[in-house]
Amino acid sequence: MTKIEFDAAVACLKEKKDYSFDDLLLLMQTLRSPFGCPWDREQSHKSIRADLISETYELAEAIDLDDTKLLREETGDVLLQAVFHTQISADEGRYGMQDVINELCEKLIVRHPHVFGDVNVSGSGEVLKNWEAIKSKTKGRNTVGDKMKSVPKTLPALMRADSVGNKSKKANFDFTTPEDAAAKVREELEEVLTADGDQVSEEIGDLLFSVVNLARTLHVEPEEALTRSTDKFVSRFCKLEEQALLIGTPLAQMDACQADEIWEKIKAKREKNN
Repeated sequence: MTKIEFDAAVACLKEKKDYSFDDLLLLMQTLRSPFGCPWDREQSHKSIRADLISETYELAEAIDLDDTKLLREETGDVLLQAVFHTQISADEGRYGMQDVINELCEKLIVRHPHVFGDVNVSGSGEVLKNWEAIKSKTKGRNTVGDKMKSVPKTLPALMRADSVGNKSKKANFDFTTPEDAAAKVREELEEVLTADGDQVSEEIGDLLFSVVNLARTLHVEPEEALTRSTDKFVSRFCKLEEQALLIGTPLAQMDACQADEIWEKIKAKREKNN
């Protein structure tokens, strides 16, 4: 981008009231130009990797809160990350936004043969089955092991364990009932309690993995379940601190038995209200 092009882009963007996707691309190109923002110009895929993860989680929280205004804002922030990464690649001569859009559209058409082809489906379950089959074929994932290894290691550990466990079902290597999965949890817990030294960390991992498998057999998403339980703990703990202050004894100085008694009352009150 030349100085003349930069000045023209700045003037155009400043005058607009309503912006298009093309305006967003021009804005990012302007920010990354030699005459734009030093910070934006210095960034790389790796330097803004954490930002992408953070913005994705903020969007997920907006979805959970069902907050329309926040959802709109966080969707924009995730879109910004996609545009930012694409502009970095364009600056490096690797690919541009048109390449991204072309590949995405081609993928969606190929993976929806019931819409763009002559395949018939009975419902969404069959759609997902076909999607996975087409995805595995196009990416050369011929075995269940290949599919397991394709699950990103950067996923939150509970989500990754859940996804890997789900794929094991394809090879009929899975628990048949929740009771079988629960028995494995008890077995792994016993191994944790009898382990020592470096074995403890490994056995804790096995226990967590077995709990994820139990959740899966009960059709519970472990990541969401743990998030709700953590939120519940935080809420109850805050109430415990409030009660301790009302009594006049800071929680850190309170007798453990007294704290447990207050905790149980808070827990019972919540369960009664539910």
